[in-house]
Amino acid sequence: MNRTTLSLIAGTAALAAVTGFATLNEPTAPVSTARTAAVLPVERTSLVCPAPSTSDIADTSYTSFTPVTKGTGGDGSAELAAATAESADADGAKSGKGDKKKTEKPVLTPKAPGTPATGDTSGGESPALIGTAEGKYAPGWTVQETTEVAAGSGRGLQGVTCTGADTEFWFPGVSTAADRTDYVHLTNPDDSAAVVDLELYGKDGAVKSTAGEGITVPPLSSAPILLSTLTDEKQDDLTVHVNVRSGRVGAAVQALDDKLGGDWLAAATDPAGSLVVPGIPKDATAVRLIAYAPGDADADLKVQLASPTGLITPAGQETLHVKAGMTTAVDLGDVTRGEAGSLVLTPSGPSVPIVAAVRVLRGKGDAQESAFIPASAPVGTRASAVGNTAKGTTLSLTAPKGTAKVKVTASAGSGGGTAASKTYTVRSGTTQDVELPVPAGLKGTYALTVEPLTDTPVYAARTLAATEEGISGFTIQTLPDDRGTVAVPETDEDMTVLQK
Repeated sequence: MNRTTLSLIAGTAALAAVTGFATLNEPTAPVSTARTAAVLPVERTSLVCPAPSTSDIADTSYTSFTPVTKGTGGDGSAELAAATAESADADGAKSGKGDKKKTEKPVLTPKAPGTPATGDTSGGESPALIGTAEGKYAPGWTVQETTEVAAGSGRGLQGVTCTGADTEFWFPGVSTAADRTDYVHLTNPDDSAAVVDLELYGKDGAVKSTAGEGITVPPLSSAPILLSTLTDEKQDDLTVHVNVRSGRVGAAVQALDDKLGGDWLAAATDPAGSLVVPGIPKDATAVRLIAYAPGDADADLKVQLASPTGLITPAGQETLHVKAGMTTAVDLGDVTRGEAGSLVLTPSGPSVPIVAAVRVLRGKGDAQESAFIPASAPVGTRASAVGNTAKGTTLSLTAPKGTAKVKVTASAGSGGGTAASKTYTVRSGTTQDVELPVPAGLKGTYALTVEPLTDTPVYAARTLAATEEGISGFTIQTLPDDRGTVAVPETDEDMTVLQK
């Protein structure tokens, strides 16, 4: 997923990018040959945010941020607003929930790159949102949706980074157990309908179901699909594969537990032989690893924890065997033991692509809360996490393959303040919860932008924590590359192609 497509044709062209797709204008000069690629900022980015909650006591905040990027020029705009069409039920029928017209006021409108913009909603009728950023607002545009629910199923803090639309998603860690209520939210930002298949895989392989086939998501709308309606089987650990037959959608899973709170599960990174699950909280009381092998071969994995002192092997959980086409889960307990940690999964035999995620619990007894961390791609060039507060924010950095230097910038606050930066050295094989730079005169929330200064892969995750009626809610988001730039080869005229 997250594939980037370049169409290179002759002449001077204007660059445009929408959720990972970049194109050049039609040619006005002879066909040319490519030379060294120039790295240019994208000029258009589109994101979707799922409907936040059905709880009448839900309070949701949205935060938008674009890091300042060289070469963007002075023009542009960004807006996050409700979808314009009706939403749909699981069978594709229009439900009317979240109906909004384009004339309604946007939830937020950023004023300038480098400064967060915020908006909020409350109650259980808030719709899915579709956002577009152009010009100087487009490169690295990031939007966070964070919801506080004081009581009921899924109570606690739920957070998700709004994503671009795509054609395939993997979600290891979903469930149809009696105490879980898991929805796959499918949001279509385009002007034509999308058709989606939902495939479930459990401990014995594919789960038989026809209800997940051919789900139609109308244009500019969102469809929340309750997973338990797709099968009568009750399984604790499942993987759902979102496969888009036509069109594109944004996808995220809302996993709500009757006793253990809830959170959003973002899509895992593409299947790969080696994976990193960054940013497991040091005070995690229980960590459950869920993995799935989508191919025809079994996967044998070495399980390691990147701790502050280096890579260690959890006692009794040195390896994991994942059968082809099946979901495997293992309890790792309080694997971090009071220290920052990230899971590093590598092949112990032939490399076989897998997808993975972990479910994390914090607290004890009736005060337990849960969150999910999918395996993530590295930060790459740059990534941002938004909606951070003066207290309750933790940034975790991991460098599993070599020592790395990383620059972290805390932006100005949404209500005022001055940006600040720090540089950190993350030793090979370790995870660090870094001491964050503090914006001077901070008012409101702020953004954290992570920029590796070395070629060593760096993985990052941000934890937000807040106490609501005695329960410490938390949510965790990973920080893959923001895809704020794209490589565009320089060109020269090549008249010889006209003679062929």
